[in-house]
Amino acid sequence: MQPWNLQPAHDTGLTPNERFRSVRRESGLLESLAHQVCFSLLRTYFAVAHRLSIVGRDKLPAHGPFVLAANHCSHLDALALGASLPPHHRDRAFPIAAGDVFFQTKMTSTFSAIMLNALPMWRKNCGPHALADLRRKLQEEKAIFIIFPEGGRSRNGSMMRFKHGLGMLVAGTDVPVVPCGLVGTFEALPPERGFPRPVSIKVLVGDIQRPHRLIAGRCER
Repeated sequence: MQPWNLQPAHDTGLTPNERFRSVRRESGLLESLAHQVCFSLLRTYFAVAHRLSIVGRDKLPAHGPFVLAANHCSHLDALALGASLPPHHRDRAFPIAAGDVFFQTKMTSTFSAIMLNALPMWRKNCGPHALADLRRKLQEEKAIFIIFPEGGRSRNGSMMRFKHGLGMLVAGTDVPVVPCGLVGTFEALPPERGFPRPVSIKVLVGDIQRPHRLIAGRCER
């Protein structure tokens, strides 16, 4: 039997507000329960309101770390991908959200961290240390990241050119990248609409890609 190797939590010393805005955040018991309840409610909502269907879920790795990378044209995208994961993945699934949108205030930070389990990516001030923290969490904690390589929502439903964030995150690692296609989220909740329509949504799970096989550039549907 190996001796215990006790180490302090990565978010030790941070105030609650700082924890919610930090990629070093670790979930406690109450937060884990909140994540499970939230994901169960999301699954029910998408099944009833959007008749969510998932094609190729058997292609998902059995455990983390891995990255789900998908097209992005709606605020429903990350929620639909989260609702598509099996129960044993949910507590380790982290949507990477724009810090300047979802973590600007104490209220939005608390909601994003506790209810969505999101991690902030500060688009204007994302230095090497922030990327290193995300990479550490992904690998050491066997996390599952939900990422949108376009770097923002498409305003017309067409896929935009990829940014460099995904490549920088997984470069030099062997973390699998699972490409996903979201169909129907733009019709259900386009950027200019405030409330979703009851439109069917489909999640298409592609074949696992390894970082050394990823090619930067435009990806057509």
